[in-house]
Amino acid sequence: MLLTSFTVEFSPAGCCRNKGPSLRCLALLDQNVSEALPYLNAVLGGYTYIKEPPSLAFHYSRGILVTVDADSIAINCTKNPTEAEEILAWLQREINTAWEKREEITPKYTAAPWPTPADILRLLPKTDCGQCGLATCIAFASTAAEGGKVAKDCPVLPSNAQKELTAYLSRFHFDRQ
Repeated sequence: MLLTSFTVEFSPAGCCRNKGPSLRCLALLDQNVSEALPYLNAVLGGYTYIKEPPSLAFHYSRGILVTVDADSIAINCTKNPTEAEEILAWLQREINTAWEKREEITPKYTAAPWPTPADILRLLPKTDCGQCGLATCIAFASTAAEGGKVAKDCPVLPSNAQKELTAYLSRFHFDRQ
């Protein structure tokens, strides 16, 4: 096991997109995980990967941005400490599993493609009905591209389009929960 322990600090994050007050979580790792990051990137399909110094950033779910580097994990826009601790536990398992299975994984030193609002908008009904809580479908698409909305947040989206949008967004890990 590579990552066995860390200490956690919380600070207010203000209001995150459509979530109200939230927290930032910083986990200071007691072990250096830099060698595991290319393997973790391959497993998670990292949203942003920087080779030197190694770091990986991705949206966990609904706008929660996670950044992992050699000695820390930062989680932005969590609802509460329990949510952050659940994400940290999941990520610890993912890091350790990727490291343990590194012989079977081809390390990935590049970033995944970014979602585009235009690609998301193509899948939306373009009714600007506001039932999602946003004024327009363009606003929904922009928010979804940042991880703040997922397919089920559009109540008028037909089920086939919802499946297509979910498949598209899942490439970016926006619908984990």
